[in-house]
Order: sequence, then C-alpha cells, then structure tokens
Amino acid sequence: MKALVLEDVQKAVVKDVPAPEIDHDGILIKTMANGVCRSDWHVWVGDHGIVQPIIGHEFCGVVEEVGHNVKNFKRGDRVIIPFSGSDGTCPHCIAGNTHLCDSFIVPGTAYQGGYGEYVAVPKGDRNAIHLPENLSFSDAAALGCRFMTAYHGVVDRVHVLPGENVVVYGCGGIGLSAIHIASSMGANVIGVDINDSNIELAKKLGADYTINSMNNDPVEAVKELTKGGADVSVDALGITETCLNGINSLKKGGRHLQVGVTSKKEAGFISIPVDDMVLNEKSFITTLGIPAYRFSSLLEQVAQDKLQPGKMVTRNIKLSEVEGIFEDMSNFKTTGTFVVTDYS
Repeated sequence: MKALVLEDVQKAVVKDVPAPEIDHDGILIKTMANGVCRSDWHVWVGDHGIVQPIIGHEFCGVVEEVGHNVKNFKRGDRVIIPFSGSDGTCPHCIAGNTHLCDSFIVPGTAYQGGYGEYVAVPKGDRNAIHLPENLSFSDAAALGCRFMTAYHGVVDRVHVLPGENVVVYGCGGIGLSAIHIASSMGANVIGVDINDSNIELAKKLGADYTINSMNNDPVEAVKELTKGGADVSVDALGITETCLNGINSLKKGGRHLQVGVTSKKEAGFISIPVDDMVLNEKSFITTLGIPAYRFSSLLEQVAQDKLQPGKMVTRNIKLSEVEGIFEDMSNFKTTGTFVVTDYS
C-alpha cells in the first residue's frame, strides 16, 4: 500500500509498504479520507516522539476485512474511527469514560494510522462506528479529533449555555470546531487569531465577533465586547500566550477550557495566574477526545445538518501534499482543515 512514512523529525516520505494485518478481533479499513491535524504536526516537528512510522488519527473508510470474532461489521460497511480508542477492561472504560482508557488505543500511536491506504483497527467492535450514508468521507474526516474533542469540551465539560459569551483563542481546526459548536448552542462567540483568513472562516462558522490579536489587545477587546469578561474561554492552540489570554479574558466565575497541548517551547508546562483564579473563582478545565457513548449524539446532529464540519474543509489533498501542510502549520499559514482523499 501507499503510505506517508515518518523517517525522522520533519522528514516524511510517501512510499510503498506492506499492508497491515488484523487479528481475530480486528477490522481492516480501506482509508477513504484522513484529516491533517495539528497533533500530527506535533509529532512531525519533534514535540512528541515518533511511536509509529505511519501516523494519522482522523480517518474513515470502508471495511475491507473483519476478524472471526467481529460481530457488528462486515465487508463494505462505511465506518469512522474515533481517535480515542479503548480496550473495555480498565476502570475508566467500565465507568463509561472510554476516551480515558489506560491502554490509550489511539491510531498513529498504538497502531499505524490513517496516512496509509489501509489501517488495521484493533478491537474493531469497540473502536469503529457506522457512518451515516448521507455523510461524505471528507466531511466525516473533518469530524476527526478536533471536532469530537471540541464537542465533548464545549458541551460536556464546560457546559456552554445559550446566551453565554464564549471566546476562542486560535481559529485553527479545534478553534473553528469550538466556534461552530458553541454558536449552534446559542452562545455569543468571539474568535481570536492572527490570520485574517482564519478570522473570515470563523465568521462563516458562527463567530459573532472576531479579533486579530496582531492589531489589538485581545483581552481588553473581549472585556469591552462582553462588558466585563467572557463566561467561557477556549485555548485551542496550547501556547503560553493563548492560554493566559483565555484565563485573563474571563469574568468572575468564568470557565477556561484547555484543548490545545503545548509545543516544544512550553514542554508541557505553562505558569497560570493562580491567585487571580482563586480570588475570582475562575475554573480551569481540560478535555480530550470523547466517550464512545457520546459519539452517536454528535453524529446525529451532523446527520441532521445542525453541525456542519464540512464547512471547515479548505481543500482535499493528495498524500504527497501533507508535509507541505505541516510546513505551513509551522508558520501559522494554514486556514481551515485539509483532508487527504487521494492516496495515489
């Protein structure tokens, strides 16, 4: 099969490699679409170690083969693979929090991912979901980790309410997803970015106001727009500046949602204004993936056109174009979501 193979930091090569094999519990997927995610960029740029040579965790496709023990799928089924996979045995899985599974069965980390023409998904009955017929593969790939994580964060973790003021720092994939989801819930949404193209896309996805932080102090602008501060802030990037700006944009009693993970510069640590947060009862909340039982709710809203992840897709690309997208991510030049649909 064709695959994009990581040979070293910032070196990815399209080459022919053996197709993966499944065990009795696995499902072999012919990959039809895979989203290019900033989490992939973190691996490519060297922020995280290369565990699998073939990464990619935002994919969907068609079932090619099933193991003897698989009950819920057959050859030809259209499926999507939520990136937060699970094994069903740990205390978190038993409690319903499958996205926190101790086994962390994530494509591109625990097994080879969606930048290959075929993917062998372990424990297929648990880790694949039937894809609605009216949802295209490209749009489904846009549901990848960014959209499902934003959905779980905005809906389940910070519980955004109609009429609340929500500010989102970083209008990349996660940020645009958060903007779109919060807007669909009736919130007043502010999008902040340094890229005018991202800002324009944020408006199309439901942002009521936008701020270019290269030209304005975003914290002061948010406080002026909201008459004192936002109810909810979202850091969709993970750098010190966006994290602190999010916290400082909140009113008393506000909730900060941390979605973005740090780069090599922060190395996992950001100093936050604890005293201010205590004195003003500001909450710091995190989110990762989505529990399996919540995915059906997300898919239902997409199928009913209440949520439209396809609006984020800037372009469908070839596998050979992925490294160029990573390079643009390094310079914050990308707008929207890019989806690999051509593996030739």
